[in-house]
Amino acid sequence: MQRKAYTIGTAALLAAVLAGCSGGPSEGGQADDSKPGAADVTTAEAEPGRYRTLPDPCDAVGEGTLEEMLPGLRQITDAKEREAAYEGTADLTYDLDRRVGCHWQAGSQDSTDSLSLDFERVVSYEPAVGDDDKAGEIFTDLREEAGVPAPGAGSSASPDGSSSPSEPASDADAATDGEDGTDGEDAEPSSGSPEGSAGSGGTADLGPRPLEDLGDEAFLDDSLGTAGTTSSERTVTVVFRTSNVIVKIVRTSRPTLAGETTDGEEMQDRARELAAALAEELAG
Repeated sequence: MQRKAYTIGTAALLAAVLAGCSGGPSEGGQADDSKPGAADVTTAEAEPGRYRTLPDPCDAVGEGTLEEMLPGLRQITDAKEREAAYEGTADLTYDLDRRVGCHWQAGSQDSTDSLSLDFERVVSYEPAVGDDDKAGEIFTDLREEAGVPAPGAGSSASPDGSSSPSEPASDADAATDGEDGTDGEDAEPSSGSPEGSAGSGGTADLGPRPLEDLGDEAFLDDSLGTAGTTSSERTVTVVFRTSNVIVKIVRTSRPTLAGETTDGEEMQDRARELAAALAEELAG
């Protein structure tokens, strides 16, 4: 009887030990090692961007806007050619959810104009860097490549390269208000740009600069080809970011007559209007 009791007791003890070995890791030791680790990874993982798809760029610009930016569209007489010109040409892409673009071009008696629109959806593959942050890094690179200063970085965006026009100009505008309406009008649209007014000509107001109230961040670049015996091509670029999508608008114009240049203010206004409409559409 004693031997039987010993055998039963030994079996019970062995069962308890085995139960502890098999159940302990899943309920105790293993749970303590894996779950906190998983929770840490989840916590460290940055939030994805707002956008998972992109709009069709060739459908993103209305006919009225196209006609304003490309006057030559109305002068195309061939019906099929005109229809194709309004539809635009889609850029070659291998992933419609990551990058898409469209291009339009038309010539008129006065100039040859083109418009391109590019959407890029940024995805970060770094767990600790969110899609929005990654898109912000790319946007900053684009802005620096264009030579546009960061918001609040001063008046270095002025074509003259001067660092002082913004402050004296604002004082001069206040002092001469009512005497020189031109200066006052030039200063008003540049209130959101770091360079302010550079004088009665307002040249700095049309220079490369950050833009306010457009997506999460935005900038404008305006470049003019070297003047000479032929006309100078002007290129106006507006780039803005909203969450993890970067939108780039490029409008170019080359006048037909030698020595002429297209009105930069008009080109900038049209590009900014299109950018604002696209930003509103993306915001939904």
